Amino acid sequence: MVPMKLILKKGHNYLYVISVAFFYFLLYPLLYLFSHNPAHYKYMNKLRRVWAFLSSAFAGIFYSFTYEAPLDRNKTYIICPNHTSNLDISAMCLLVKGDYSFMGKDELSEGIVTRLFFRTVDVPVNRDSKMSSYRAFKKAMKKLESGITMIIFPEGGIADDYPPKVQEFKKGPFRLAIEAKIPIVPVTSLNTWNVLWDTGKRFGSKPGICRVFVHKPIKTDHLTIDDADNLRDEVYRIIRQKFEEQ
Repeated sequence: MVPMKLILKKGHNYLYVISVAFFYFLLYPLLYLFSHNPAHYKYMNKLRRVWAFLSSAFAGIFYSFTYEAPLDRNKTYIICPNHTSNLDISAMCLLVKGDYSFMGKDELSEGIVTRLFFRTVDVPVNRDSKMSSYRAFKKAMKKLESGITMIIFPEGGIADDYPPKVQEFKKGPFRLAIEAKIPIVPVTSLNTWNVLWDTGKRFGSKPGICRVFVHKPIKTDHLTIDDADNLRDEVYRIIRQKFEEQ
């Protein structure tokens, strides 16, 4: 017999999915309009922020951010969070106050509610293809140079481990930060997995407050490409240590 608690959590997950779809299609006409002109991509991001808040709030999910040091909304960063939940995406949309772009797997270019963004604002990448990775790297570099903050999940996806652990980091975000001379901001998503793990299909979801810790930016203007591994390991250590404090 399926426990009543799991039935309720699966029911809540259906509510959350319906909320995501409802607010997406409510905002779709404006998103579609803005998607035709790169000069208007910033408005797509503002609407995505509204969408992230409304779709979560309707399901009783909210976000609390704690900052080790204030972020300058006028500066460009590479935001580097761990990834245990689809809610991490909404959290990052709400965290970044200026213009931003996600880098993510190229399958998102075919997703029902992600393809509009990954064919316009965001940067898709096939990590199994050196050519795709190179093109994505160059596109991300141009965005950073134009003042757009990049959000990159260094684990490359959500692992199957439950309860989740911080997985090994890819090197790409750290090479990008060093080459662009852009500060990198480690972000620890502390308990989003406990509200909704992965997509929520397996264990469902529940109302709650997702706690996110934003570490102080790490400057990279004094680093060279030879320091990429050390930078990766430092960010990994920072995020893992904070995640395991719970």
